[in-house]
Amino acid sequence: MDAEKLLKHMAWANLEIIGKLQNLPDSALDAFSTNPEWTVREISRHICSSATWYGWRLLDKSQLSQPELDSLQKKLDATEIPAETAQQIPILLEKMREADAVLLEAARLPEGVIEREVDGKRIVRGRSTVISQAIHHATEHRAQLVSALEVRGFTSINLDDYDLWAYCDIFGE
Repeated sequence: MDAEKLLKHMAWANLEIIGKLQNLPDSALDAFSTNPEWTVREISRHICSSATWYGWRLLDKSQLSQPELDSLQKKLDATEIPAETAQQIPILLEKMREADAVLLEAARLPEGVIEREVDGKRIVRGRSTVISQAIHHATEHRAQLVSALEVRGFTSINLDDYDLWAYCDIFGE
């Protein structure tokens, strides 16, 4: 698996699709398909926050000082704030660029295990598993976002324009 290519595609597709929200009316951010809690606003925030969170999981935090950890936590917390208007989408895009850079750098490291504790239970995953989940997770939510838009009549984004074939046509293969 070429994780670098897949991460670069993910980052490009996320930026392109979420970037298109700037061109839609603010009401498009309130679009949802079946669950009103999963609006386009929430899905776009979730994609960004999750990319940041996956990067956080991949970091070797054992060598970081407390101020560095606090700074990283602030970055993670900042991704929990959704765009209120379409004009705020560039803020979200910048956070996504930062998160995607961390993921890409983490993908260049050798395979290893990532440990974490949840509710007192130790969970161990391979680095490639976390990276693969980050990629698949973003893909699922991009589809959810576009579906929510389409259900509410906003049909200007075609997912086929942002698949891996399109990425390779633009960036080469």
